Amino acid sequence: MNTPMKVTLLAGGVGGAKMAEGLAALSDVDLSIIGNVADDDAFHGLWVSPDIDTLTYSLADVIDRTQGWGVADEGHRALQTLSKLGAETWMTLGDRDFGLHIYRTMRRAKGDRPSDIARDVAKAFGVKPQILLPTDDVVQTRVRTDDGWLSFQEYFVRERCAPEVRELAVHGLSDARPTPEALAAIAGADLIVVAPSNPLVSIAPILDVPGIRAAVSDAAALKVAVSPFIGGKVVKGPADKMMKALGERPDALGVAHRYAGFIDALMIDRVDAPLEEEIRAEGLDILSSATLMKSRDDKARLASEIVNYARAQQLETRIAS
Repeated sequence: MNTPMKVTLLAGGVGGAKMAEGLAALSDVDLSIIGNVADDDAFHGLWVSPDIDTLTYSLADVIDRTQGWGVADEGHRALQTLSKLGAETWMTLGDRDFGLHIYRTMRRAKGDRPSDIARDVAKAFGVKPQILLPTDDVVQTRVRTDDGWLSFQEYFVRERCAPEVRELAVHGLSDARPTPEALAAIAGADLIVVAPSNPLVSIAPILDVPGIRAAVSDAAALKVAVSPFIGGKVVKGPADKMMKALGERPDALGVAHRYAGFIDALMIDRVDAPLEEEIRAEGLDILSSATLMKSRDDKARLASEIVNYARAQQLETRIAS
């Protein structure tokens, strides 16, 4: 049996959670996940961490798989009461989901580290992979539209990604410090995988925490990114619309442009084969597969292909040396 490969996944959103599920399904993988926290915000006096919760719920197999977030078999009585009292309820939080946000907020009010809270929540839900935060400081994505700046959740949920994106910014980055757990997971990895998440608002806020990008670049691990685009479209979310609005190519080549210089290989869908030559010109190796992850088998197969590629690269390096 192969020695477990230490894999560190950078992940945000539904695509990140699916990739995490695929890697977690492999018996020869020791998985750590660094999740995006720049979508975090306060609602109804509670601190909500959407991407970290989506990872937790997905790996615990309690996620609402129809919508890709929240808890399955959920009720919304708390929101109904809040609405009756005149509160804005566009951020849909279910009753069970509220329980987690209450717990997180109570712990934060006591001064507990967000990383410790995330670890304890994952353990309580029976999640075996490590779910790590890139920083314990508050960093938050802001989206500038023609009507001014919006928080990410205002843009994503309330406005349903309708306004044209003029600029992105992540507040708090200059004062943020990376967590030692994230840095250790990067330095100790055999393989670093960048999930098929939105490069602009899911992956960039992780890499842009001071010290994280440099740690990834300096790591001895093989680095593989998975393109979230299939034929120039994304499965879920506004990545294509955002990249186009900000002058970047909304396709696998655009992802290659953005990640070139710190990854070794890019996994693309087979329909994007016409872009292979241009992607290789960026200095990247190419993995080609069916990248749409609909089922558990799809997730595990895709993860296995990445891990097998990494093992093959390790073997080549050993032979060459």
